[in-house]
Amino acid sequence: MQSSSFTKKETLALGLMMFALFLGAGNLIFPPAMGQEAGTSLWAATLGFLVTGVGLPVLAIVAIAKSGGNLQEVSNKVGPLFGAIFPLIAYMAIGPLFGIPRTGSVAFEIGALPYLGDGNHTFPLFIFTVIFFAVSYWLSLNPSKLVSRLGKYLTPVLVILLGLLAISGLINPVGAIQSPTENYEQYSFFTGFLEGYLTMDAIAALVFGIVIISRMQERGITDRGIIAKKSVQIGLIAGVGLALVYFSLAYLGATSVTELGMLENGGLILTGVSQLLLGNIGLIMLSFVITIACLTTSVGLISAFGEYLKKVIPAVPYPLTIGIIALFSLIMANMGLTQLIQFSLPMLIMIYPVAIVLIVLSLTETFFQKKQSVFKGAVIGAALISIPEGLITGGLVGEGIVTLFNAIPLSEVGVAWVLPAVIGGIIGYFLSSQAKSVN
Repeated sequence: MQSSSFTKKETLALGLMMFALFLGAGNLIFPPAMGQEAGTSLWAATLGFLVTGVGLPVLAIVAIAKSGGNLQEVSNKVGPLFGAIFPLIAYMAIGPLFGIPRTGSVAFEIGALPYLGDGNHTFPLFIFTVIFFAVSYWLSLNPSKLVSRLGKYLTPVLVILLGLLAISGLINPVGAIQSPTENYEQYSFFTGFLEGYLTMDAIAALVFGIVIISRMQERGITDRGIIAKKSVQIGLIAGVGLALVYFSLAYLGATSVTELGMLENGGLILTGVSQLLLGNIGLIMLSFVITIACLTTSVGLISAFGEYLKKVIPAVPYPLTIGIIALFSLIMANMGLTQLIQFSLPMLIMIYPVAIVLIVLSLTETFFQKKQSVFKGAVIGAALISIPEGLITGGLVGEGIVTLFNAIPLSEVGVAWVLPAVIGGIIGYFLSSQAKSVN
């Protein structure tokens, strides 16, 4: 099949599918929370958020397409051991350890909890997540139908619901935008940049990429150049949709402080804003939005992780694999959202910089002759900083290490790993060049 036979309609359908897969729990919760805290620094903070929440995921899709269609191919550029370990860590982090369970727990807290009143919600959470992950499992059984099930039916509903809320908030703002909190007073762009980590979209793109590439290959497209070109188009469609959603939700959060006060999470903010703007209808609408968004993300992660494990362990049937993933995610989801976030944040801080380095180097590898030593040096440089930073975030190191870490350049803006990654890549390049000269 030539690229001309892959129609614009099919490209749009895959783009909407990517938009639906990305638009999950974190995407709807973190922007309004950021908006409340950013206040009058909203636009700079949102731009930073878009870098990690939109720009990096789009680049990650292209990097996956250029490298053969899966995360392992990208990871192998560092070395075979890293190529075996990092994909598993990434899949587990955004899969059954946190990403998938979060979809169920957030869907419950915003989609069901407002209707349950006060009291102990342990049993309702269990019943809700059993149903939620049973449906996720069923939809994941046949991932080739993801385009029709998600892109064609669920995504338009999701877009309409979010659009109604956003337009209402723009026409009739809840309140005036307030002054920023301390975190956003000086480095609002970089603070928003780091907030984008929490969506896990860049890492998720490395996982979702295999779903998109597989769908194109099923239609007979095997040329990497054509796949990369189509992936750019698909990524841009998803990226534009995400950017509009992020701007809208961040603005809704920023204008809500005078009426709602500073709330502890974006779910409460969205619930409050919806009630203020649209009454009880708004609350019901929000429940649908969250449930649909979380369900689509859950399906995408389960099927992507299942396809990955099918290649790694082909002897295990795909239905059994995704069944185990769904069951483990069900158990983790019943820990509760707060505990999940506390458990996951140190891990995200450890692996996110490494993922960013892999994406950037995969897209620029022709400039350094695809030298493996460059990949290895840059990854080591990033990891030497990101791993201690994750341990610091988890409260697992002493004050001496914290003081030493704070002395590293750019640590004050949360990107201390950048300079070591660059230095590591440069050292790797020259070591490779010297080795060739000796030979």
